[in-house]
Amino acid sequence: MGMTVGQLSARTRIREVLIQAIERNDFSQCGGDFYARGHIRNIAKVVGLDPEAVVHRYDEQHGGVALPVRASTVFQADMPLKIRERRSPNWTTAMALALGIVVIFGVVRTMEGGDTPIADIRSAPVPAASAPPPSSAAPGSPRRAASLAKEKRSDTVVLQVKARRTCWLDVEDAAGRKIFSGTLKAGKTTTWKTKDKVRVVFDDAGAVSLKVNGKTMGTPGKRGQTVDRSYSAPAANRR
Repeated sequence: MGMTVGQLSARTRIREVLIQAIERNDFSQCGGDFYARGHIRNIAKVVGLDPEAVVHRYDEQHGGVALPVRASTVFQADMPLKIRERRSPNWTTAMALALGIVVIFGVVRTMEGGDTPIADIRSAPVPAASAPPPSSAAPGSPRRAASLAKEKRSDTVVLQVKARRTCWLDVEDAAGRKIFSGTLKAGKTTTWKTKDKVRVVFDDAGAVSLKVNGKTMGTPGKRGQTVDRSYSAPAANRR
């Protein structure tokens, strides 16, 4: 056919080394007669020969075709298998055994004799907790709670930002720690609480409206204007 071994290998997908061995009548690398016949058929088709005639010639030269094996012979068991029949548990025997154990236990207890004294266990009295002396500045009193809440509010700045349009914010506390840095989407309202002071950089000052410590502050600037604002707690304003 005028083909090289490499071209034949590419068309049959058989390795070149294996084709060269077959040309030398060396079929030891084929992995057995079954694979050798398959390679011979593929090569014969490509080079224009009758595949069955070439395979028949191979069988004549290598001892012929193996005799077919009957399926009944392959799957016939040498020894009959004994399958044990599953039986349901004998509950009568189990109950009788349990009853026997209970009877033996009762007899042993009776032979030991004597009544086992039962200890008189009484719970120890729990001492009543001493009540703290009354004080107008007690932590639980309404006056003290209101005073603490007022002191806490005076040191805290509450910033509420509502975005009319999507904009970018950078929020820091009094120590310069980053609280928030990112985009606030249109229609979203966010509140930040921090001590003493809060610093905010608005990328689009006209896109948001503010409330500081509950007081409406409006917009911090004009549309598209980048501004840097700081807002303090009420106590910080008095100092």
